[in-house]
Amino acid sequence: VSKQMLEQVLRELQPLCTTEQQFIEKFFQLSHDAADLQVLEVSRRTMSSTVPLASPPSSLIQASAGTVGLEEPTTQLLSEIFSCLEPELRGFLDVCNKVHPFSCLQVLVTLNDSIFEMWGSSSALPSSFLNTVLGNMLLLAKNSFNKCIGTLCKEIEEAKMPSKLKGGILPSVSRFEEFVNFSEEVFRTARRRGELDKAHLRLASSVFSSINSLSSANMKVNTDMVMMENFHHIHRFLCQKKIHCLEDKKREAKQRYSEHMEKYVIKYLGQPLEKLHHFFEGLKTRVAQGVKEEEVSFQLAYSKQELRKVIEKYPGKEVRRALETLYRKIHKYLSPEENLLPVVWQAMEQKFLHQYQEFEDLIQRCYAGSGIAMDFTMEDLLSYFNSITLSN
Repeated sequence: VSKQMLEQVLRELQPLCTTEQQFIEKFFQLSHDAADLQVLEVSRRTMSSTVPLASPPSSLIQASAGTVGLEEPTTQLLSEIFSCLEPELRGFLDVCNKVHPFSCLQVLVTLNDSIFEMWGSSSALPSSFLNTVLGNMLLLAKNSFNKCIGTLCKEIEEAKMPSKLKGGILPSVSRFEEFVNFSEEVFRTARRRGELDKAHLRLASSVFSSINSLSSANMKVNTDMVMMENFHHIHRFLCQKKIHCLEDKKREAKQRYSEHMEKYVIKYLGQPLEKLHHFFEGLKTRVAQGVKEEEVSFQLAYSKQELRKVIEKYPGKEVRRALETLYRKIHKYLSPEENLLPVVWQAMEQKFLHQYQEFEDLIQRCYAGSGIAMDFTMEDLLSYFNSITLSN
């Protein structure tokens, strides 16, 4: 509603100011002659003696000082006649901005488009006085817009995490999405969007900073899981919106989503085969410290007997049960709206198979000829993962 009212006000102002300008120029016979200034002064004194008028705003006088020739006396006289116009417009814009938290976007677009249309119109001579007034209003609108974006950035960056955060999309991400949706609709037919592009970049940086701050937040859920889901959400959202200035942010979101999914998978990777995982991690550490692969089995903690004891703890049925438990845990905490469970579970399967192959290789290198082997094969693992996926 405020947008329509502002458009109507601006539509009615141009013919009014243009008509008044043409009348003044004709009535006072203003031309490029220097005597025009004397005509102006006489007219001002005459008007001042009959109708008390407020002094024109200093911003208008300063802006008008740059005009030359025919426009200078006309502009100054119009400033006297319409001295209340700028204060009234300022008040009107203040009301518009209070209607909705993001009304300043509509005000900015409406003013920008009106100025473009006025300059592109051949039906009427643009009034330099009106140009000055609208220019001042545009600066005011840009200032309100920048303040709005600054406040929103601060709100996003300083947003406190819910005390019982269980995952899902963060409030700061939802706020960013809400603004982008609204602003893109407002600027859909706008002649210019430079201010909006700058705002989008500022807000994207703020929301990325907000997600990064989770690493130090006290949460009951896995931090990497929450960061993975939120960066995935932003990436998917930006793919849908196709906003050119946010292409780099879209790529960054994809990269961060992939990084945190990898960390999340690795964190849970050792759980189904925890003791085997710890055994072979220690084995790799000894080799990295300089112990030869063929001699590491002579160390008491990594003897053939110790390896057999660990392997005995993981018969095939136990491994399948552990994988089912892991699936349920991942399913419990991942938010359904992002639908990342199939993707994470696929990544978990690939990492798990890679880990199994690594264990097999270490047994072949460090315990060659011992005949020691795990109770399950690669084919068994593929069967376990497949059946868990199909049954869920």
